Amino acid sequence: MDWITEAKRLFRMEKPEHFTNYRHCEECEEHDQTLIGATLDSIGLEELGNPGWDPICFATNEGKKYYMPALIRLSLETLDNDFYFAQLLFHLEYDGENNDLFLSCSPEQRAFIGSFIEFFILSHVEALEQNYSDSEALRAYEIWSKTP
Repeated sequence: MDWITEAKRLFRMEKPEHFTNYRHCEECEEHDQTLIGATLDSIGLEELGNPGWDPICFATNEGKKYYMPALIRLSLETLDNDFYFAQLLFHLEYDGENNDLFLSCSPEQRAFIGSFIEFFILSHVEALEQNYSDSEALRAYEIWSKTP
């Protein structure tokens, strides 16, 4: 499957005017500006690669869905080095079945993300284990593979 093309199809939407509650504080405003200033194709590890300073943590569900194709791309591009997929798993498993992102996605979007996680579990076992992400992948898969 061409994961990136399919993600762009399923998550196609207008770019949000704002991605965070930018009036909340300076940090929210900075993360908002980072996400506003990038595109699906330009955003990378420079903007998203630090788990301690991750703008996606502050993004609205619409903002996360807008950037989902980029998160899929980064997960695939960093298999052998920075392993962004571990950060993506954090967002996908956050708050378990009450995950706001999960609840805001359509059944087709949920199935796609579940399939993407399954692809990693089946095809990249060694990378998951080396990055201590195998348990997280299984937990995220349990959430995202459920039918609504």
